[in-house]
Amino acid sequence: MQDMLDKIHEECGVFGIYDNDDMGVVESAYMALYALQHRGQESCGIAVNDDGVISSYRDLGLVSDVFKQETLERLGNGKMALGHCLYGTAESNKRENAQPMPFRHVKGQMAIANNGSILNALDLREKLEMQGAIFHSTSDAELIAHMITRERLTSKSIEDAICNAMDKLYGVYSLLVMSPRKLIGVRDPLGLRPLSIGKYKDSYVLASETSAIDSVGAHFLRDVKPGEIVIIDENGLRSIEKHCGQKSHLCVFEFVYNARPDSVIEGTSVHLARQKMGEFLAKDHPVEADLVMGVPDSGNDAALGYANASGIPYGTGLLKNKYIGRTFILNTQKQRENAVRIKLNAIADAVRGKRIVLVDDSIVRGTTSMRIVKMLREAGAREVHMRIASPPFRYPCYFGTDIDSPERLIANNMTIEEIGHKIGVDTLGFLSLEDIVNVAEKSDCEFCTGCFSGVYPLNVENAGKVSKFDRKFSENID
Repeated sequence: MQDMLDKIHEECGVFGIYDNDDMGVVESAYMALYALQHRGQESCGIAVNDDGVISSYRDLGLVSDVFKQETLERLGNGKMALGHCLYGTAESNKRENAQPMPFRHVKGQMAIANNGSILNALDLREKLEMQGAIFHSTSDAELIAHMITRERLTSKSIEDAICNAMDKLYGVYSLLVMSPRKLIGVRDPLGLRPLSIGKYKDSYVLASETSAIDSVGAHFLRDVKPGEIVIIDENGLRSIEKHCGQKSHLCVFEFVYNARPDSVIEGTSVHLARQKMGEFLAKDHPVEADLVMGVPDSGNDAALGYANASGIPYGTGLLKNKYIGRTFILNTQKQRENAVRIKLNAIADAVRGKRIVLVDDSIVRGTTSMRIVKMLREAGAREVHMRIASPPFRYPCYFGTDIDSPERLIANNMTIEEIGHKIGVDTLGFLSLEDIVNVAEKSDCEFCTGCFSGVYPLNVENAGKVSKFDRKFSENID
């Protein structure tokens, strides 16, 4: 499977509900997964807790493909549920990696859903396997479950077991755990992935984005703090803050592309943050033009910000086919060349004879941008000036976002002027590193910009390998 557009992919979205008001946990999880579908389109699943008995269903495919009415009915209902949607790489896109993952152990059943990447995963897996653990997947969620159940044998509660497991996990995680009596949300100590708390009357929900909270009729309470363990049970909500104290280093690409524009993350509207990106672009890369337009959908808000700041009219010049997802099977070169036309088409009457400012969220390899620009030229655009609402991609991400290898990133092989020439634009401008960390004015946090700057908030020198920094976190597992 090859992505139809050479875009960056988020890893997944998570949702959990503790229902005290007959909201219907299966229906709520199903609706929330629709709201989170943009975060992962390769697999999805729902796990339901009915009086301590956990049933689940997960499979490859979109929410609408995996969950038919009869499947939802077979899940029954209960007090709690988890939902998960996954973006998988070619290596991880297998049914056994789909989540939520259910587990049975001596202390009872458990289900787990995770968004992130454990940097010392290989080291931990090796140690556990040498001690008899058996793994059925390559997912970090299964590794985390092994760590929790191991700690559970000597801990008073599952939340204490999770707290102890966090001492040995080095990496990024936005984690939901469902035990027979509790729904638990966990965020890694640097908070690179988002996790929010919502409430409906006496019920609670946890979700990767507030748009999922909205979708079930709940209202947003607050974000889970970096390092916080949030426990929801019959007594309400409480938390453990042993691992708290550091500022969030949220992945800045949540604002660029990952999150839905109607979500609020770390106190800032994604919609307004993207408009701010456009305003910065207009200030740093002005141009005389007749029309500002975005590449649907993630470029639209930044295009609106550019138009407002520049005074150039905002309009629609590209129409998106809403019946095609982010991925598409392309078997031949001809199909790949024509792929953009399947998803996007130029509105000739809107662009003919005009000088266009075209705003998109990012450029990865440049092939998609080149085809879109060619499409606009063929529709009669007189000039095309491209503005990108993020800095150039130059480095890998180790924290769960799928970015192409550095040697295939166009910004590592060409200057900005050369990139502009290759994709066929008259001028090209990127958002600066200085500006991108200032787009979320209401967020009291720092940002991970590693894929742009090569500077990461965690030690990634030996990520994925058995190493000294891995040992520091896993040596106590013996």
